[in-house]
Amino acid sequence: MKTIKLLTILVLISLFGNQNVLIAQQIAHPSSRKKLILIDIAHNQKFWNDPANMNGKDPNQIERVKYMTSEMTKSASSLDAGLGYITKEIKPELLGNCDLLFIHIPSSKFGKGEIGTITQYLQKGGSLFLVMDEDYWSTLEQTGVNELIKPFGIQLKGQSPDTINGGYTKAGIISNKSLKITYSGGRIIEGGTPFCFNNQTKEYPFGVFMPLKNGGRIIVMGDGMVSLYMTGWKGVNDYQCSEFMHDTFNWLLNKN
Repeated sequence: MKTIKLLTILVLISLFGNQNVLIAQQIAHPSSRKKLILIDIAHNQKFWNDPANMNGKDPNQIERVKYMTSEMTKSASSLDAGLGYITKEIKPELLGNCDLLFIHIPSSKFGKGEIGTITQYLQKGGSLFLVMDEDYWSTLEQTGVNELIKPFGIQLKGQSPDTINGGYTKAGIISNKSLKITYSGGRIIEGGTPFCFNNQTKEYPFGVFMPLKNGGRIIVMGDGMVSLYMTGWKGVNDYQCSEFMHDTFNWLLNKN
C-alpha cells in the first residue's frame, strides 16, 4: 500500500512540477487534506520567494525570506493550512486545490489568461490576498493587478497622503479587536470594506476586505509591511503582525 501511495505521489509530481509537491501529496491523500495557501512567486515578487530555491541570492535576502516563511508557516499551521508556491503561469489546474491565493508586490504583468483564471477561481469560491505598495517597488501599470480585482469593484489607486508611520485595524469581521500594525507609505484603495488605517487619518484606508456572493473572499492591502511580518519600524517594536496575519488568513480560509 505504501509503495502504491509513493508511486501515486511521484506521478502527480511529474504532472504538477516540483514546486507543487504539496499539491500532489494532498491529492494523493484527499481525506487528510489540509487547506492550501499558494504563494505566487512567478511575477518577479519583490520580497517573497521559496527559501529552498534561492541559490546565489544575497545572504541577507535569503535570511529575510526564511524568517518570513517561518512566520507565515506558523500563521498557516495555526489554521491547519500548509504553504505551496506558484512558479509559472497561473492556470486553472494550479488553483484547483487552492484555498487561498497570496500575491505580494509583484513587478511583472499578469497575462490575460491568468486574469481570467483568477477571476473564475474567485467566482467559484476561492480567496485572494493581494498586496501592493508604493511605486518605489512596482507600479500598477507594470503589473496590471487592478485587472484581478476590477470585476469585484475594488481598485488600487495612487500614493496615500498619509505619511505618519504606523497603522491599526478596526475591530470587526476580520479581527475582534483593534490591532497595531506596521505602515510606512502606501496606496489608497477604493471599494470593499475598509479595516486598515494609518494613524494620521481615516480618510485613506490601506486595507479592505470583500466577501463575494458565491463564498469567495478578497483582502487587498496598499502597504506591504505587516504582511512581511515587520514587527519593528522606526523605533517601534510591538506591531502585531502575527495576530494580523492569523486573523486575515482565518477569515479568508474559514467560510462557514
